Amino acid sequence: MVAESERAEEVTPTAESAAAGDAPASGAQAAQAAQAAPAAHVADGAGPDAAEPSAPDAVPAPAAEAASAGPDAAPAADAAPAGPDATGETATAPQPERAEAPAQPAAPAADAASAEPGGADEIAAAAPHGAPAERPHPTPSPADARPGPRAVPRPVPRPKVPAAAAPVAAPPVPPVDAHDAAEAAAWGRVDDDGTVWVREATGERVVGQYTGADREEALGFYVRRFLDLQAQVALFEARLPQLSGKEIDQTLATLTDALKEPTAVGDLDGLRTRLDRVRAAAEERRAEAAAEREAARARAVADRTAIVEQAEKVAAQDPTRTQWKQSGERLRDLLDQWKNAQRTGPRLDRPTEDALWKRFSHARTAFDRHRRQYFSELDASQAQVKDAKEQLIARAEELAASTDWGRTTAAYRQLMDEWKAAGRASRKDDDALWARFRAAQQRFFDARNAQNAEIDAEYSENLKVKLALLEQAEALVPVTDVKAAKAALRPLQDKWDAAGKVPRADVQRVEGRMRAVEQAVRDAEQAAWQRTDPEKKARAEGAAAQLEAAIAGLEADLARARETGDESQIAEAQTALDARRAWLDQVQRTARD
Repeated sequence: MVAESERAEEVTPTAESAAAGDAPASGAQAAQAAQAAPAAHVADGAGPDAAEPSAPDAVPAPAAEAASAGPDAAPAADAAPAGPDATGETATAPQPERAEAPAQPAAPAADAASAEPGGADEIAAAAPHGAPAERPHPTPSPADARPGPRAVPRPVPRPKVPAAAAPVAAPPVPPVDAHDAAEAAAWGRVDDDGTVWVREATGERVVGQYTGADREEALGFYVRRFLDLQAQVALFEARLPQLSGKEIDQTLATLTDALKEPTAVGDLDGLRTRLDRVRAAAEERRAEAAAEREAARARAVADRTAIVEQAEKVAAQDPTRTQWKQSGERLRDLLDQWKNAQRTGPRLDRPTEDALWKRFSHARTAFDRHRRQYFSELDASQAQVKDAKEQLIARAEELAASTDWGRTTAAYRQLMDEWKAAGRASRKDDDALWARFRAAQQRFFDARNAQNAEIDAEYSENLKVKLALLEQAEALVPVTDVKAAKAALRPLQDKWDAAGKVPRADVQRVEGRMRAVEQAVRDAEQAAWQRTDPEKKARAEGAAAQLEAAIAGLEADLARARETGDESQIAEAQTALDARRAWLDQVQRTARD
């Protein structure tokens, strides 16, 4: 039975996945947190000091972004070269990290890049051109003290034995394309004091200071940052067709913020222009995604509507012809289809889904109402049938002891006709009622059969007598002498009647054989009478006399024709004479027979 309580088992489409769309934001927020935090980026672990104007200009390198995703990603040993003092943020000499937490292996930047792409987070973390493998700790400054967004720390297991963590080997730096690096380096320059400049459309801008190193090394550090940004834009452009609208918005926001005033050297204006082109393509992709969502929603509405229409079709069946078990199973299957579509398909707007669900629920309610009404009426009808058959059983039981075999047999036939016309009760009741009715009949017929068996035993000797009489009677056939056959058959018939009845099973057989002999004698007698019929004989003799007179006249005509010698008259008279003689011969034969 399909019950209304099953409605409570369903999950409304608006509440199923309330937080499903918020999951992709976590990676992007981590990337933004990494960008907002004060950053001091140094080339390689043993390189000279590097200074940058301000923390917001920092662009997260892949290794830095991997670190911002969780506490396990930070290198175990960060270092920066010792060098002369410089303005801004100056990195200190490389020192191993203190054992504030258990040593955790660093998440290599290459591993983060090679992971399966998954939205804005992975685009921001998957740049092919690496920044320095190790991030040195910058010297704290007042600017660094301002709070910024940070990734939520995860609990770290406490080490059993506190000990200083051993330095971890730096992950390999991805190779830098020399041609791309040379083109990017053309957009910057380095002063004698290590100040690094980048050329933009609005003029030159200081991106940082890299002291204690040659110009090529200082410029290369910021070139690699540019190549990282360029790789992120390229990856975003390549993955654009596979991204959702939310991922597109998050990645665009991240890259736009990163390209405002990046501390990098390269064709920043060209990269911003490229990002604008990607932004336009992203708008088209967003429109396509919206169209896809709308098409999917339309298909979902069509699928749900089809489910509802099938349920309404089941509910609209004629109750007198409905297969209730199969129809109930069909409705349960449709309900499972509805739940599956609700779970796995696109979410519908509340008014549409509520309207469809009301139709579906109404169909189920109507089906249940029709089923209850049908079985209620069926129970009442079967109760009436049961009462009628109880009365027929009472009448049958009254006749069970009767010995008026003929009349009682006819009465039982009448009761059987009334039983069939009464209809059917429930299967259980009908089987029990039929067993009682049949038992009453069986008592009567068993008594009748026992009586017939006794009678048949008495009649078995009569059967032997009649079989012997049949042999004598059948010897008269075929009949050659009617009078003799009739004389022989008459005493046999008297003995036949005197022999008495035979068993019921043999009556038709022996009576049929005797009737066949009697019919053969009657046929022979009829044929003989037809041959000796006086009236027929008188008619034959009269016809013969007429023909004889005609023949005499024709003989006279033939004699006269011969006297004249007319051949035609002779032939005509001869033909007529021959015909009359033939007729006379036939009449005389018939009269003799």
